[in-house]
Amino acid sequence: MKICKELKYLDNTAVGLGFFDGVHIGHQKLISELVKTAKENDLQSVLVTFKKSPAENFIEHVEYISTNSEKEKLIENLGVDYLFELEFDEELMNLSAQDYLEKKIVEYLNPKYIFTGFNHTFGKNKLGTPEMLAEFATKYGYNYVQIPPIKYENEVVSSTRIRGLLSKGDIEIANKLLHRPYSIEGIVKTGQKLGRTIGFPTINIEYPEQKIKLPFGVYSVTVEIDNSCYKGIMNFGIKPTIERVKKTPIAEVHIFNFNKNVYNKPVKINLLKWIREERKFGSIEELKSQIEKDIKNA
Repeated sequence: MKICKELKYLDNTAVGLGFFDGVHIGHQKLISELVKTAKENDLQSVLVTFKKSPAENFIEHVEYISTNSEKEKLIENLGVDYLFELEFDEELMNLSAQDYLEKKIVEYLNPKYIFTGFNHTFGKNKLGTPEMLAEFATKYGYNYVQIPPIKYENEVVSSTRIRGLLSKGDIEIANKLLHRPYSIEGIVKTGQKLGRTIGFPTINIEYPEQKIKLPFGVYSVTVEIDNSCYKGIMNFGIKPTIERVKKTPIAEVHIFNFNKNVYNKPVKINLLKWIREERKFGSIEELKSQIEKDIKNA
């Protein structure tokens, strides 16, 4: 898959439009149909999205399900040929819906098919709609395909819904809507090494700042390191039982039956379920006893 930061001229394409945060099962349906149609019609499959959510122009802090690098990997695994990650700059922000369609999508990509979700909007003031894309299909020579909503437990699957689930610690339902475990990635940092002194060595990574914040607590996880996968438990929070100078939340993982030096290595932590909230214990012995219970519950 080729990743481009600005539009370039292509010919004979099938184009998907959207932001695709999390690449959930609704996005996966759209992308799969796009790739299938492109292959059947000897076209190049293209997704057009943005490097940052357009909401960042109006909201001070936006949190994401997936980082850009995570999103790129997920989309590539679905077989897309081109991914355009555009800057949502002043020009795009003020471009009318018809101008965006004509001067950006049609002029640059010459689409034979355009795919969107059922609630996709585009252009200044979000005036571009699926109905508009259908209306202009003949004029601009493309077929428009609207992917209907996918529901889980009678509620539409959306990035907003998944962010809400994650923010409440409802990992298991969020994972069903993602069709994979929610994950965080980072580099193993040197910690205080206090876990070793109580029999539970841990690895530490900084929680990605741009990702949706989870509730402080203990989670059942798997950890991918050096192409191997291990089971473990993660505490996300500020470790209130142990005095720390810096109270920045951190992801701290005890990997079962693991004693390798992995400092400065990249790891991926897959969250499987919520176990309990983070809390302060009266002693290190109480903490050790609770960790043993957490391991059994994982």
